[in-house]
Amino acid sequence: MMSILKKLQERVTTTGIYVFFICMAGLIVLLYSNHWSFLYYSTTEWVTIYSLLGAVLILEHFTFQLPPASNKQSMDSSVYLACIFVHGTEIAILILLFNVVIAAFRHTELSWWKHAVNFSIYALAIFLSSTVFELSGGTQGALSEDHFASYLLALICYFTVNTITLGIYFYVAYKGSFNELKQAFLAESLLVYLCTLILSLVLTTLIYYNGILGLLLFLGLSMLLSHAFKQMFTMYREIEEKANTDRRTGLYNHSYFENTLETELNVSRSQNTPLSLALIDIDDFKKYNDHFGHLKGDQLLGFLGEFLKKETFGTPITVSRYGGEEFTLLMPDHTAEQAYEKVNAIRKKLNDSRYEGVEIFPHGCLSFSAGIAQSRIDIYDKSQLVDLADKALYYAKKQGKNIVHTHGSLNEVEREVDLGQDIRDLEQQLNLFLYKDINTFKHSKRVFRYAADMSDVLQLGPKEKRRFLLGALIHDIGKLEIPWNILNKKEKLSGEEWRMVQAHVMWGKRIVEANDRFIDLVPFVELHHERYDGGGYPFGFKGEQIPRLCRMLTIIDSFDAMTTERPYQPTKTFEEAIEELRTCSGSQFDPELTAIFIQYIQHKQPAFTQSVEAGL
Repeated sequence: MMSILKKLQERVTTTGIYVFFICMAGLIVLLYSNHWSFLYYSTTEWVTIYSLLGAVLILEHFTFQLPPASNKQSMDSSVYLACIFVHGTEIAILILLFNVVIAAFRHTELSWWKHAVNFSIYALAIFLSSTVFELSGGTQGALSEDHFASYLLALICYFTVNTITLGIYFYVAYKGSFNELKQAFLAESLLVYLCTLILSLVLTTLIYYNGILGLLLFLGLSMLLSHAFKQMFTMYREIEEKANTDRRTGLYNHSYFENTLETELNVSRSQNTPLSLALIDIDDFKKYNDHFGHLKGDQLLGFLGEFLKKETFGTPITVSRYGGEEFTLLMPDHTAEQAYEKVNAIRKKLNDSRYEGVEIFPHGCLSFSAGIAQSRIDIYDKSQLVDLADKALYYAKKQGKNIVHTHGSLNEVEREVDLGQDIRDLEQQLNLFLYKDINTFKHSKRVFRYAADMSDVLQLGPKEKRRFLLGALIHDIGKLEIPWNILNKKEKLSGEEWRMVQAHVMWGKRIVEANDRFIDLVPFVELHHERYDGGGYPFGFKGEQIPRLCRMLTIIDSFDAMTTERPYQPTKTFEEAIEELRTCSGSQFDPELTAIFIQYIQHKQPAFTQSVEAGL
């Protein structure tokens, strides 16, 4: 709690300092550009000022949005730029000041300092743009083709100052990422400022030669453009909504869920916030479908969709239809325990909801089973979180349905597996190495033996032991895709050959993914060449981003590689290999697991030395 308050205090302090300096800069610009000549303005000049002020207010009213984000934009900047080109800095700042004062009275809900910041940012942009315009040879008055570069530089300056000052403000105030700022202030604003450049030059000509009439023509053109942008944004949103919506339930579809899950996982990892996923399956839906027909079944799907949407309204939870009778609840800022309480409350409420035909269900009511999984730092792929939730759902179904189960909870019964059969099946694949690379075959069997011993040292449960043993056995399966001449090359590998060797982790992943039975072994195949310091491949994960047993496998794999003959590196003695492990502890290897493995190998060294010498 104290750390949260400290971060909040730091953010407020940083924002306050930035606001102070930006407001001071705005005040300096106001005083420097004010020559008090407005006291001597003629009636015609005041009419011009009020007309331009009215144009700014109208353009601010006709705001619009551009896809894909929804940041509001307006073309009022074209008035300030045209004013610089025709009348100079003082009148442009004066119009801005009047506009901010009016905004302060119209929007009293905003703090005074926000109005002050708004004035200061625009004042800086106007002043610096005017300065650049004059220094680059621009002259006030009619549009001159000889000074087009001056107009362009003035707009670039205006755009740059606006982008930087607003970007810094939103960064210190809301701690947005630079990628988000790039999207908000560069990607979207570029088209708008291109229009602003053209319109400011058009307005310059219209004001200079046609006065008020030219200004009215400009406003008409700008309002039509704003309306066109609004229509484009509305059309984009409608198309996006259709593309992301499941038509039967009105919920988000599977594709939207996949994209959102990936985004939320990245947020959870970067900000260290909890994220839970609930996978929901309607109990005995097939029985209802067979009894009442598919039309009634679709209506039941729609009912549950509306029910879930209503129960999660006003929360950060994203409800999607996963497929068939399955739904997902993506729950940011929810621990597994909080997610369980929420989903279980929804389940109980659904049980009490009346619906036609529920008497055919075994429970006599509408019900669903749900599996919940919470993201961890070592979950690096969205499919892993879905897989954990699916396993929890499978367990809930096995317990009689109408149950919410959390993956990894203490009351979970371990899934029965025939480890011996799994080993035999994987060894059938490894036998392919017998004709291609006998060294990889032997290496895999030795790593498997190390893993068997280390599973006892680490006191792994049956489920973790199965994954660790099978993962160790199959970790190099991707080398089947490497050409024979590279696998058995005695000389140093070329850069292209080494990249091919590195690719074996991704090839191995595809091989393992082909069999759903072994899908949970993917991390061992894909990550056994990651380094503790982040210098490994294929992802450059570091520390606890790499699953613990994968970090252990890296140590075992490297130790065996060092102590047995390999075509591309010399062989080390056990003592030399242990010293290498110590040297690389904390960089390539997890220091805690390295110490455990060294202690184990020193204790077992005589027996292992004999077995290695025997070629086993």
